[in-house]
Amino acid sequence: MPGADIQDFVSKLRCCSEADFLNVPRVHQLLCDHPLDAKSIEKYLIWDPQHYTRNLIDKTSLFEVMAICWDVGQISAIHNHKDQNCWMTVPMGRLLIQNYRVIDQDLNAGTCDLEPTDLVEMNPSNPCAVDPVNPVHKVYNPAEFNERAVSVHVYSRPYDSCVVYSDELHKCGKVELHYTSEYGLVLK
Repeated sequence: MPGADIQDFVSKLRCCSEADFLNVPRVHQLLCDHPLDAKSIEKYLIWDPQHYTRNLIDKTSLFEVMAICWDVGQISAIHNHKDQNCWMTVPMGRLLIQNYRVIDQDLNAGTCDLEPTDLVEMNPSNPCAVDPVNPVHKVYNPAEFNERAVSVHVYSRPYDSCVVYSDELHKCGKVELHYTSEYGLVLK
């Protein structure tokens, strides 16, 4: 069965209300009902052998849609989403999401304690939603999967910073976020 064109999917998101983006199951169901066609996102895919890339597809005041390209072995930092809801689908390859529970955090002191919780495989038939109660997680493309992957993320509001965590060092801090490309054009 052919997947949904990314522009058709974005059109469906543009019809959603603010209340829809506060309803985690609502947007998750939209991803389940409309798996994305990998070919329709090709123009947004920028690869970097050193680090995953963040490629903006669409952005409004209510949401942003981004394609993230993961080469084999690439991993995100453990992070949150600055109180935003997040949904993810993988039209190409598969990825793992390791979720965490924050036991203690003092952002001013830059300290934290985390506890790993569930590990989820995300693939074309299994889109995921970040738990708003425990939103801290990392995403990675394990070497044993031995293939590139692309995840498409929908965030309930655009955001330009988040908190990153070091499980080993018990440290945390705010970082600024940047796009690799916007609407298919590489940023310099």
